Amino acid sequence: MFRLQELKKETKKIADPKRAKLLQGFFKTGKGEYGEGDIFYGITVPESRKIAKKFKGLKFSDIQKLLKSKIHEERLIAILVLVHNFENGNSADQNKIYNFYLESTRYINNWDLVDLSAYKIIGRYLDNKPKTILCELAKSKSLWEKRIAIIATAWFIKNKKFGDTLKISEILLKDEHDLIHKAVGWMLREVGKRDIKTEEKFLKKHYKKMPRTMLRYAIERFPKKRRKFYLNKKP
Repeated sequence: MFRLQELKKETKKIADPKRAKLLQGFFKTGKGEYGEGDIFYGITVPESRKIAKKFKGLKFSDIQKLLKSKIHEERLIAILVLVHNFENGNSADQNKIYNFYLESTRYINNWDLVDLSAYKIIGRYLDNKPKTILCELAKSKSLWEKRIAIIATAWFIKNKKFGDTLKISEILLKDEHDLIHKAVGWMLREVGKRDIKTEEKFLKKHYKKMPRTMLRYAIERFPKKRRKFYLNKKP
């Protein structure tokens, strides 16, 4: 507990109220918005990484407490500690962190928390294992579980395995949330960086049904003429 209290004191010490106010707006914390009620200290990601590195030996029970914090940066630091410990742990450590992550998705509840961890924990763990859990997450009612599902596939994309990204993208094609449109478009763009033919095959089949934001993200790196083709043909 002493280490946890020390960490909390350190985060408070470097809090920046002006930046916190900006972040409250940037991460949509107003009533009815996706980050409603989230509280920020105004600590940058590099600063959070430094604290996570310093407290990487935090007891697992304290990491659990930290992840339940109302303070966004405290949850972020908990996530960064989990990522570090997963990357440096043995198979038993990784299994424990993977299961804990899936049990704790209600606390991994903003896009930065998902994007900095899902592929490094869920994606990496599932690399050579059955991936049915990703389809389950993609079909969840939870915005964050759906985003975890698609962002986790970034690990496979990095290793030039695209099938699961395309499968999850197809499940999420009709999702109504902008954060899912952006995430799916981003992952499709990442596929295209490595294999443009695979991305275009998917686009030709689905682009007319894709939300415009998703399509724009997916074709962002295309030549102007090719972007125009997709955008003009979309009804």
